[in-house]
Amino acid sequence: MGDVTRILQRVAAGEQIASDELLPLVYERLRQLAVSKLQQEHPGHTLQPTALVHEAYLRLVDVPQAPWWDGRSHFFAAAAEAMRRILVEQARRKRSLKHGGGRTRQPLDELSIAMPEDEEYVLAVHEALGKLERTDRQAAELVKLRFFAGLSGREAAEILQVSPRTADRIWVYARAFLFNELA
Repeated sequence: MGDVTRILQRVAAGEQIASDELLPLVYERLRQLAVSKLQQEHPGHTLQPTALVHEAYLRLVDVPQAPWWDGRSHFFAAAAEAMRRILVEQARRKRSLKHGGGRTRQPLDELSIAMPEDEEYVLAVHEALGKLERTDRQAAELVKLRFFAGLSGREAAEILQVSPRTADRIWVYARAFLFNELA
């Protein structure tokens, strides 16, 4: 009987410390399983292998009544099933209306907003930017710095005195706002 099987029996018996000993022994194999599962998913999937491993492990071990496993292979089969269920739950969640269900992602390229083709478009961009400014002054300032001053995200963040990550989040929001206004 291997170490993993013995520890699995201790986990099933309710020993909390045993689950802490189990993770280092099975982690690499669980990660390989997660990578393999995620390779079967559509491109652009947001769940990372590490997050999938941790979620599946918690579902297997961190439960009030730990299940009994017949050994290592039974545990890994259960882990694969847990990962599959997590991926299905995430797919359902993404498909729900609350998370934009049924909508497809559209790239918001800067050129479609930054380079107006005619006067009406210039006026539409101006009006949309005015609406954005009334809603979120900082987002409007970021748009002006990025589009019209030609600054990078990092340079604009420095001028606005926010972190580059915050500037990136504001940038995503501002582009989506302008896209909706101009559509």
